[in-house]
Amino acid sequence: MTIICAKAWKFGNDIDTDIIIPARHLVLPIEEMKFYAMAPIDSKFARKVKKGDVIVAGKNFGCGSSREQAPMILKALGLKAIIATSFARIFFRNAINLGLLVIECDRLHDHINGGDMVEIDLSLSQISLPHEQMKFSGSKLPDFMLKILYAGGLIPYLSIKEDRS
Repeated sequence: MTIICAKAWKFGNDIDTDIIIPARHLVLPIEEMKFYAMAPIDSKFARKVKKGDVIVAGKNFGCGSSREQAPMILKALGLKAIIATSFARIFFRNAINLGLLVIECDRLHDHINGGDMVEIDLSLSQISLPHEQMKFSGSKLPDFMLKILYAGGLIPYLSIKEDRS
């Protein structure tokens, strides 16, 4: 998972958890709930997004309530990563704990269009726009967070650690 090439879906600033998954759908099982992802701003997003795609967003992605379902449904849709100018702290940690890659990159949002291809190199903490021949520095995740991501989330990571003891 060190290099990811993906189609980008672009969203703006302050995408809160009620936009990611409106509260009225929280009673549904994840496999049904995921079809309402981002519905308040793009009702067809969940049906158009493909496994391996990424979201690129502006500031404060995932603000609002601390509901775990927000990163959970984005992962269930098959999104490979969320790249944002900044994240709400609880969303960021929930995403890592669920095995969804999140990267902060302060300049990418201004240079990308929805549908553009992005290349993420985790080992270099670099995000590229191949069609523009542009490269951006992204946040480097600490090794312990990368281990959680590579394991598929915190619970699988802890299970692996227990098996080694």
